[in-house]
Amino acid sequence: MSTTATIIGPADEGRRMSLDEFIDARGEGGRLYELSRGIVSTVDEPNPRLLMTVNAVRNQLMRPRQPHPDCIHMIASIGECRLLIKDLESDRHPDLAVYKTPPPDSENADEIWSQWIPEIVIEVVSPSSRFRDYQQKPEEYLRFGVHEYWIVDVADEAMKVLRRSGGQWAEWTLKAPETHKTRLLPGLEFSIAAMFEAK
Repeated sequence: MSTTATIIGPADEGRRMSLDEFIDARGEGGRLYELSRGIVSTVDEPNPRLLMTVNAVRNQLMRPRQPHPDCIHMIASIGECRLLIKDLESDRHPDLAVYKTPPPDSENADEIWSQWIPEIVIEVVSPSSRFRDYQQKPEEYLRFGVHEYWIVDVADEAMKVLRRSGGQWAEWTLKAPETHKTRLLPGLEFSIAAMFEAK
């Protein structure tokens, strides 16, 4: 017996839904939605400035692959991955997720997305995502097992880095001309200025 997937549309913004129900739902017109602590929220369609910033971040992340080709297994973008954080009833589609390992060997998509943990997650803040990116996602990504969470704030031209340390986040904010180095990606010197110079 087949079941019909729930269709989610703009009118469902703010609707309460279980993670089990949301996982099988489909976005109306191909739109992406997240489940934020059991509440449906719309993922913004990227504007050109945000898209350029995401692309500038990705371009810099590709650099460590030259001297260290085995360092990164995959860099997935918003429509290519999801993080199922079951104990908080959240289903996230990060702007970028950096995986150093291949996915679990499973045919079950729910198992893959609830077990495949990216080492680094990057969110580029939009006006409507600010609360989720700064207030909700840090706890969710920490519980999920992410090692670093970068919050890229185009309006402030700054990047907040959260690094796992003793079961909690150590955090600091970087602005141009500062750079970020991480032990997770040897050889990377991530330029804050280059990220925001993208046009």
